[in-house]
Amino acid sequence: MACPYGDWMRRSDLSPYWNTNVARHPGILRAVPEGCGDALDVGCGDGLLVRKLVGKAKRVTGVDSSSMMIERARELAAGEPDVSFLEGDFLTLDLPVEGYDFVCSVSTIHHMDFEAALTRMRELLRPGGTLVVVGLARERSPGEWATAVAAAPAVRVIKVLRRAHGPEGMPVADPQMSYGQVRAAARRLLPGMRYRRHMLRRYSLTWGKPAP
Repeated sequence: MACPYGDWMRRSDLSPYWNTNVARHPGILRAVPEGCGDALDVGCGDGLLVRKLVGKAKRVTGVDSSSMMIERARELAAGEPDVSFLEGDFLTLDLPVEGYDFVCSVSTIHHMDFEAALTRMRELLRPGGTLVVVGLARERSPGEWATAVAAAPAVRVIKVLRRAHGPEGMPVADPQMSYGQVRAAARRLLPGMRYRRHMLRRYSLTWGKPAP
């Protein structure tokens, strides 16, 4: 007989905090293709999304350049036999080309060369697989600023009501590309990708790699 307390502990472990990155997790999980064998989370941090992906993919790998985050991720995922974590630079780590059915990344790509990182994610994806990137960008055009200003009051209220916070020690960096630059580069590198700008100061790119 299943232990209700154990089930509660597992649910609690998957909802330890909320922030504007975690807000995008449900959409990412919905994008995982049926029958997903291998999933990769680029910039996994403490592994929260990796642990959520366990129920969606047979094997899940998390990659992060922070030794502290990887150590924490391994602690939190202890006992999960099909989860692994790699510490290092995503652009140079030894990862299998076309080795993943699902690749995702949340608020990490602005820490790297955007085009190099997006190209590598595309190369690691198997034909028929799905890529989801959630990122940050800068407001530069009048339209981008107008969108940010209009959303600001609601964003502040949501953060207060949800008590937004995240794990300590997460590396931070200011995005250099504008939303328009991100959209243009992604359309060139990922033909047919779907771009969305979200209210909580994030954008998302969703792309399916054509099957042969």
